[in-house]
Amino acid sequence: MITIYNSNLETNELKKENKITKGSWVNMINPTEEEIKKVCEATQIKEDFIRYSLDYEEKARIDEEDEDGTTLFLIDVPIIEKEKEAESYTTMPLGMIVVRDEYFITVSLKRNLIIHSFEKKRVKGFSTYKKSRFLLQIMYTNASHYLTYLKQINKETEIAESILKNSMKNRELLKLLSLEKSLVYFTTSLKSNELVMEKTLRGKILKLYDEDEDILEDAIIENKQAIEMSQIYRDILNGTMDAYASIISNNLNGVMKFLTSITIILAIPTLISSMWGMNVPVPLQNNPFGFPILVVISIVVTLIAVIMLQRRDLLN
Repeated sequence: MITIYNSNLETNELKKENKITKGSWVNMINPTEEEIKKVCEATQIKEDFIRYSLDYEEKARIDEEDEDGTTLFLIDVPIIEKEKEAESYTTMPLGMIVVRDEYFITVSLKRNLIIHSFEKKRVKGFSTYKKSRFLLQIMYTNASHYLTYLKQINKETEIAESILKNSMKNRELLKLLSLEKSLVYFTTSLKSNELVMEKTLRGKILKLYDEDEDILEDAIIENKQAIEMSQIYRDILNGTMDAYASIISNNLNGVMKFLTSITIILAIPTLISSMWGMNVPVPLQNNPFGFPILVVISIVVTLIAVIMLQRRDLLN
């Protein structure tokens, strides 16, 4: 899908357009082959720049084309994927192509809240013709969304932990495992994004004004804060998972200990009744009170076994 936007130079109002003109922002979401060729012909760029952004395994980086002055900025953005009824946090590449001083192209496999916030005009001071600032605003918004998602992950972790305190359920344990995996993805992606932003700040890739540098520096600070939060939450979650693994193992040992003790206690009357049930001469076989006596003996021996097991803390 292709959507073309353009900001009015006088009112700065964002409008949708039918044709790609100078100063346009072209937003591409999972484009078809025809759409890729159409955009490349209109902007005179290589198709590889768009295809790189559609590769799920592509790492965050900067790719410059010296011949025509086109630069590709690849960063990882956070998304929520739905699998059946469950939701998981992960990342995907977002390509931002600065085509000379004429066009700005964003490419992604799926819709994401970062681009959506620009489409809904929720970002102040945003203009399609200010391409460098637009790029940096996307980086800043992306870092802010990471912080938002990390707070959501922390809340979901606390909810899962509160449920696990009352009862051990596989569903909640799997939820914690999924959140731990999400934090791994977030940490890796945030570190890659940090390299891209620092390279943009150090290098001469874009012409940056003082206000642009402030936005980029703020984006780097937000990104570093997100990295720290992600690592802290990850360490806490790792410790929590290890603690619950020990608790589950300890509970299992307790159950096995209890069942073993019960088995020993039940085996005593069975053993006594089996011995006196043999077809050979046995004591008390001619005694009219033989059965009550054996019952009493079974109860006494069983009680002794219960007391001994209880003293050794094997019935708790």
